[in-house]
Amino acid sequence: MTTPLVLVHGGGFDSRCWDLLLPWLAMPVVAVDLPGRGRRPAPLESVTFADCADAIVEDVDAADLDEFVLVGHSLAGCSLPRAVARLGDRVRHVVFLAAMVPASGTGTMHELQSHVRAHVKKSVAERQLTMDPERAKRFFGNDLDDGRFAWCLERLVPEAERLTTEPVDLTGLRPPIPRSWVRTTRDAILPPEKQTRFAARVNANPVIDLDAGHMCMISQPAALAEILHRIADT
Repeated sequence: MTTPLVLVHGGGFDSRCWDLLLPWLAMPVVAVDLPGRGRRPAPLESVTFADCADAIVEDVDAADLDEFVLVGHSLAGCSLPRAVARLGDRVRHVVFLAAMVPASGTGTMHELQSHVRAHVKKSVAERQLTMDPERAKRFFGNDLDDGRFAWCLERLVPEAERLTTEPVDLTGLRPPIPRSWVRTTRDAILPPEKQTRFAARVNANPVIDLDAGHMCMISQPAALAEILHRIADT
């Protein structure tokens, strides 16, 4: 049997963002809801990266997985190192999917493009923690047709604002666990050159290009599934 996948969604979404990908996957899959999202209610204002790691570990334990491939999209890149530290050699491979990975001790705001950073600061100040449709189209929907963008909008949820400023801890990646990076070449929120720098930061090899925008599991589910199958079968 192909190694199971554990899928961790990024900021502003919950596990439903993977729904178009799931039919293309032949292996067992656990799609995690991070705290305050989906099946895991919690007060968003207090959610930390440690809480996110706890949720990943909890779902892995509930599924009784002895080994799996851990896949983190976007903001999940900040939670994966803590989860890997907790899960140890049960993690057979880590896949960073268009992920955000600031340097240890810094937060995500430090790495965002200036116009994205300005949007995040304004949204937090105004307590608008769900991205408005115009900005969502610019950042998440630049390669989505009208139908898929509407599908994407229906799955937007409020984000935990503390995760935009909390310093990350990458020490969980010190053990030599295999890791790959899927670089979305049409990404409007994390451009390919920034992802290249992040991939080097976590020693991801190989870096696999996918001709897609940030929400590649929505725009290119078949192509993403093919990449994940190759990794899980290795």
